[in-house]
Parts: sequence; C-alpha cells; structure tokens
Amino acid sequence: MKLHADRPEAANVIHSITRESVSINGTKHTTSVLVPSDAPLAPWGAATVADLTAEHFERIVAYKPELVVFGSGPQQKFVHPGLMRSLIQAGIGVDTMDTQAACRTYNILVSEGRRVLAALIIHA
Repeated sequence: MKLHADRPEAANVIHSITRESVSINGTKHTTSVLVPSDAPLAPWGAATVADLTAEHFERIVAYKPELVVFGSGPQQKFVHPGLMRSLIQAGIGVDTMDTQAACRTYNILVSEGRRVLAALIIHA
C-alpha cells in the first residue's frame, strides 16, 4: 500500500508498507525500526511484540518526541504499560495501533510538523 508521494523538508517519510517490509525515504526495511521525524532511522531489535522489553522503549526517550506511534505488527497488540514507563515518566504520549495504521498516522503527524516517532514492528 502506497502511503505518501512527497517528502517534507528534513523529515523521514514512510512511502509504502507490505506484510514483509516498509519503505522509508525510498529504502526498504524488513526488520523492526524506529522512525523519528527528524533524525536518522535506527533498528529496534524486536521481531515481535513478545520480544519487547522496557529497554526498547527507554531508547526512544533520547529522541524527545512529543508522541510515539507504536505499530504492533499486522494486528493491534498492546504491551504491558510497565514496559512504557520511561515514556510515560518523560511525558511522551504513546498511541498503539497496527503497523499499517501507525505508518499512515505517522505521515499525517509529520506533515503537520509534529515531533513524532514511529516505533514499528514490521511483521509478527
């Protein structure tokens, strides 16, 4: 599914997503990835929601987003709130949805100039 045609100035944009990959700034990614709105992409190191630990979410705090859009794979899956404690304590909002919806939401927020980060599980 194609998501966005243009790349706003100095922002990461998600162009398309399939069950096996996501295309960000024209580069295909097949493993879980952190997509900050205005910083380099970073591998996330969790293949499934069950693999996530508090440390995965602690890494996000350094990016200082106002909101994290968490894409949990092909289906929406919630993680235990304790895993996201570092984000909550830092005043960072978190919205959980399936990865396809997270990609669409991320692009909308980036186009509005928001400091958002997409934390994406590509397939689970």
